[in-house]
Amino acid sequence: MAELLKNKYNYESVYELALRIRTVYHSFQVDDFVNDIMDERWNELGLKARMRQIVINLGKYLPADYEQALGILDKVIAGYPAGFNDFSFMFFPDFVEVYGQDEHHWDLSIAALERYTPLSSSEFAVRPFIINQEERMMFQMATWARHDNKHVRRLASEGCRPQLPWGQALASFKNDPSPVLDILEQLKADPSLYVRKSVANNLNDISKTHPDLVAEIAKDWYGQNEHTDWIVKHGCRTLLKKGNRDVLAIFGFADADYLNVDAFALSAASISIGENLTFSFKIEAKKATKVRLEYGIDYVKANGKRNRKIFQISELSLKKNEKKTYTKKHSFANLSTRKHYTGPHSVTLIVNGVEQGTLHFDVLAAK
Repeated sequence: MAELLKNKYNYESVYELALRIRTVYHSFQVDDFVNDIMDERWNELGLKARMRQIVINLGKYLPADYEQALGILDKVIAGYPAGFNDFSFMFFPDFVEVYGQDEHHWDLSIAALERYTPLSSSEFAVRPFIINQEERMMFQMATWARHDNKHVRRLASEGCRPQLPWGQALASFKNDPSPVLDILEQLKADPSLYVRKSVANNLNDISKTHPDLVAEIAKDWYGQNEHTDWIVKHGCRTLLKKGNRDVLAIFGFADADYLNVDAFALSAASISIGENLTFSFKIEAKKATKVRLEYGIDYVKANGKRNRKIFQISELSLKKNEKKTYTKKHSFANLSTRKHYTGPHSVTLIVNGVEQGTLHFDVLAAK
């Protein structure tokens, strides 16, 4: 996601923004604005750095008066079609984050964050407000959680995720997520999948520092509402991958003792980068049971150490004495999100959270 959004910040999009601003603010210096943004460092900048460079130059070329500048941005936003939404437009709320944190701008800035989040998202911009005035801002988030607009309700959850990717970590909520739970409680049966995904991701964040707490929440929430059940399952994904017995039990995954696992084998003892690893296995149910099948790859990292990633194969129900045979391919092609390195690797089969065997293989240089 970060790479895709970064690429949306380019000459064409910056120039279009400048032209849109000039239509409502006629003295806007289009060429100077674009040239200052697209400087010699531009190609090296990441997603948030590019967004911030746009915002710094908005502050440079828009009126110094914050309220007047917001008024111009409001007119620019009004020029987009109703319902338009694009995450690359997060520079609008970022403008509020950079220039609107003074106390005398509070009401103006909070209203702007609410207006701008349907166009893109204010999830990054809201976080400094939480850090600086937690109690006051969380009261506002609770108000947003009751909003008619799904984008604003999502902001109530997404903005206070303790470990939002690419966002400032909220150390206070990593230590004590209680204020966040009040928000999630309001949104746990939200009719919008967009909102529910955020609630689940927030819950998953909390599970990384407070696994027992999330396990208890999952027990309390599960079985009340189909929307809530989806949130619980998605929000517990990290705990499921870690084989948390309490969470596995919530979803009916019995002990692996109810299953026979056999013929776990690799098709080859080595593969080259760019090829597929292929492995196979058989399972048989001793009694009717639900099954969660996963595997872990212990990857070699750039420093030579190994790091495990868990991948799901399937979830299914088996009748007594029912048998299944699986053949699984796993790609070792390099991606923007994962680079592969040569050396000894391993694959581990995991059934209902319990490791069933590990096989070793070598990864060789690309052919």
